[in-house]
Amino acid sequence: MATTIGGPRVLLRQLRETMAEPLASQERLDKIVNVIAENMRADVCSFYVLRDDGALELFATKGLDREAVHMTTLRLGEGLVGLIAAEAEPLSLENAPSHPGFAYRPETGEERYNAFLGVPVLRAGQTLGVLVVQNAERRHFGEDETEALLTTATILAEMIATSDFDNLIKPGSDIDLRRPRMFTGVSLTDGIALGTVVLHDPRVVVTNFIAEDVEQEKLRLDAALEKMRVGIDAMLDHGDMQSSTDHREILETYRMFAHDRGWVHRLTEAIENGLTAEAAVERVQNDTRARMLRQTDPYIRERLHDLDDLANRLLRMLTGDHQGIGRNLPDNAVIVARNMGPAELLEYDRTKLRGVVLEEGGTTSHVAIVARSLGLVAVGQADSIVSICETGDDIIVDGPAGTVHIRPTPDVEQTYIDKVRISARRRAHYAALKDKPSVTRDGVDITLLHNSGLVADLPMLEDTGAAGVGLFRTELQFMIASRLPRLAEQIDLYAEAMRLAGDRPIVFRLLDIGGDKVVPYLRSMAEENPAMGYRSIRLGLDRPGLLRTQVRALLMAARGRPLKILVPMVTETFEFQQTKLVIRREVERLKRSGDPVPVELEIGAMVEVPSLLFELDQLLPEADFVSIGSNDLVQFLTAADRANPRVSASYDPIALPRLRAIKLVVDAARRYGLPITMCGELAGRPTEALALMAIGMNRLSMGPASIGPIKELILNLELEPIKRSVAAAMSDGAESVTIRELLKDWIDRQNLPV
Repeated sequence: MATTIGGPRVLLRQLRETMAEPLASQERLDKIVNVIAENMRADVCSFYVLRDDGALELFATKGLDREAVHMTTLRLGEGLVGLIAAEAEPLSLENAPSHPGFAYRPETGEERYNAFLGVPVLRAGQTLGVLVVQNAERRHFGEDETEALLTTATILAEMIATSDFDNLIKPGSDIDLRRPRMFTGVSLTDGIALGTVVLHDPRVVVTNFIAEDVEQEKLRLDAALEKMRVGIDAMLDHGDMQSSTDHREILETYRMFAHDRGWVHRLTEAIENGLTAEAAVERVQNDTRARMLRQTDPYIRERLHDLDDLANRLLRMLTGDHQGIGRNLPDNAVIVARNMGPAELLEYDRTKLRGVVLEEGGTTSHVAIVARSLGLVAVGQADSIVSICETGDDIIVDGPAGTVHIRPTPDVEQTYIDKVRISARRRAHYAALKDKPSVTRDGVDITLLHNSGLVADLPMLEDTGAAGVGLFRTELQFMIASRLPRLAEQIDLYAEAMRLAGDRPIVFRLLDIGGDKVVPYLRSMAEENPAMGYRSIRLGLDRPGLLRTQVRALLMAARGRPLKILVPMVTETFEFQQTKLVIRREVERLKRSGDPVPVELEIGAMVEVPSLLFELDQLLPEADFVSIGSNDLVQFLTAADRANPRVSASYDPIALPRLRAIKLVVDAARRYGLPITMCGELAGRPTEALALMAIGMNRLSMGPASIGPIKELILNLELEPIKRSVAAAMSDGAESVTIRELLKDWIDRQNLPV
């Protein structure tokens, strides 16, 4: 049974009054613990703060010896307080000194007290400290008292996190969650960005925590829950969701959580303890996040994201905060998100974007590819960064290192300002190389091309001096649209791309959607393994109207000029022949209608499915050129999901098995006299590009930002001795050294810039 004087609501009101008083920081904390002790009828109330060094420091107490304040510390996991901080769970004991985890600190005088109740002080699921009440007599603190103290800790966390306690902070200690933080993730693009955080899906900031009318708050919660449930049901009933898609599964999960009685009961209980409906949602999700963050099961961690999204959706219902992407961006904006699709990134004002940071996302994810096309600095797999930063925070994104600094200190900021200046000088250096022929020191000509998918990045051809566009990803237009692009819209896009490319060649890859490239307005059945499912040219041949429309748009956009079309995801020669037949029929149709046809039409095949390695002699006589998609080819060769860092990082894409597979295609293309281009991510990385050149690949297509570094490598390179060395290493039985180690040795010997 609760023993608080007047109940939790009286305590919360007194805390609010205390925070409003003009008191010094330590004086305010001392009064807070006194108010809590009096209301909880406790002999002791103590507040411990978790410092940056992992120590819990006693910051305020009523009941323990005053000399222990700022002197007593416990390590994370040490003693009862350290145990609560480590596990983010409350702990109630009748006889605390008898607990095996009890840590005796003689300076506190704590041994006189038996009954113990401690709760974590949490914010955004992160432990800020521990709040403890104790009594000399042995007694059990009940669930109501635990709930009351947890509610008090919620208010205390917000008070501490948003107030000025600087005069209490000593070296090594920090009471402010707004302290500088660094995250280590995975590099998605090169470059350095200094800017301002813009949360892609910003958390609703709760400002009103203490309820004036509990019954009214319950009614507000019920109304918001009902509105949210109706909204989820409406989305599930929408025509696009009738087939079992990934989107539908996510919404089904939302609906399950939204109707969960346990969740609703915890929300109601928090309101009954004196919180507003918004604060109750914040409190319950805070506790849930703290527990789930300590789980290692990836399924549970994924459910945490679902619950975060659902809680934020409910908060928006309660507060009426529907701020979205359309808001004004600050200059030098850096988008921070759990995850996002390429279409969502393209909705932002690109003139103000400098970078993007994701909690998920790998180097070959489509948002990473778009980020490279836009020239944005990007880092992925920055775990939990969304819950730590807020819109408006200063941020530094170090692309090459894969690190992100939130609220950097002045010395860190100055270090990166110096790096940016050096980077600007390097860009100027690369710009000076743009008109130089891309030829090695021993006379090998290497053609450098852009990968693209946006008209916006085609003007960079002039900046880099690239020979043309080796891969134009046509699917991006489909992914960012709310409906299927009409024929005229496709013609306009392709014609504009050709205009911007000028006399330089441009290779248009046919629509490569499906798998992880979701187009919401095209229905598809759920697939257990979408990367190997209904996608790319398989989908195009199965939906001939879709394929014919795109081919017709490309032919009409050419307006009699030369045209190169690349067929993706070819699995066997028959598929390529079928696609060529569709293209030829559209050419004949244009001729009959009197429209101009391309003066020269080349149709190429993309090699990215391993089965094609055994059909090269059947495929290549049918093709005008060949391109290799290393992203999918390496994924399929290694049976390692390219977006899963736990497995994809284990396989070197230029290790002997993969390099031998690529060389099979290079040698076959040479036999048939066909141009061959590497269009995957390997081409833009210096060491990997060197491996490709060493096996005879003389056409490399990459992101615009990679052209300068790769050209500088080529201009300093003597290729022939490296080709001989790699050929020897690839011969049967010659596996004493890895290809990467071999190339590193040559890089050092020739002093190559990588």
